[in-house]
Amino acid sequence: MTPQHEAAAGAQPGPRTRRGRPRSADVVDIGKKLLDAALGEFLGHGYGGASMTRIVQAAGASKTTLYSRYPSKEQLFRAIIREQIERLSPSASLRSDAGPLGLEQGLVAYANDMLTRSLQGDLLGVDRLIYSESHQFPELGAAAAERTELGIKRIAGFIRDCAVRDGIPCKDPRAPAEAFIFMIRGWYANVVLGNRNVSPAQRERWVRRAVRALLAARGDWWSPARRAASDTGQRA
Repeated sequence: MTPQHEAAAGAQPGPRTRRGRPRSADVVDIGKKLLDAALGEFLGHGYGGASMTRIVQAAGASKTTLYSRYPSKEQLFRAIIREQIERLSPSASLRSDAGPLGLEQGLVAYANDMLTRSLQGDLLGVDRLIYSESHQFPELGAAAAERTELGIKRIAGFIRDCAVRDGIPCKDPRAPAEAFIFMIRGWYANVVLGNRNVSPAQRERWVRRAVRALLAARGDWWSPARRAASDTGQRA
């Protein structure tokens, strides 16, 4: 046996690299890269023109990784919207360091916060995309409707909590919540589609008027029992 063979025979195999599950930090990192790349692709090429191939190339990932997380372009787009909502943390505007805000103060703060953020950056870009392509891709409208529904549920819960604190029972908190959210969305759509430049002072003034108009009908939010008691008192 040659010295070379003896050395080879006596050599101990090196430790094998074990390939297990990726670390949670790596999973989060690749997820963020995919969503960031997808957002750039949608904003740059539109929904219809977006390429899943370009997305994985920009993210430095494989198609297998992408499709295991988001089997379709629609699910990828919905994931972007969910990430935007989480980043906004909309419930935070309904509270202060001292605790939950009052009804009028909370609605005003929520509307101003959501409108301010939605009129800039990638949130505005995504909404413009939805407005321009939802007629061709109904799934975009469905994703927007899902986002709106989350806002309605959030505000309905806030109205219900305020009703309990204020001692003014609300028979159907969803009804004023829908009116509030649709007012905000309608004003926002008017500004975006009209390409209007609105100053913060103009926006704040409109928000105050809209919230006060909504609250002027708060008596109609009462529960049937509260309304009956009020009517009885007026007749007496």
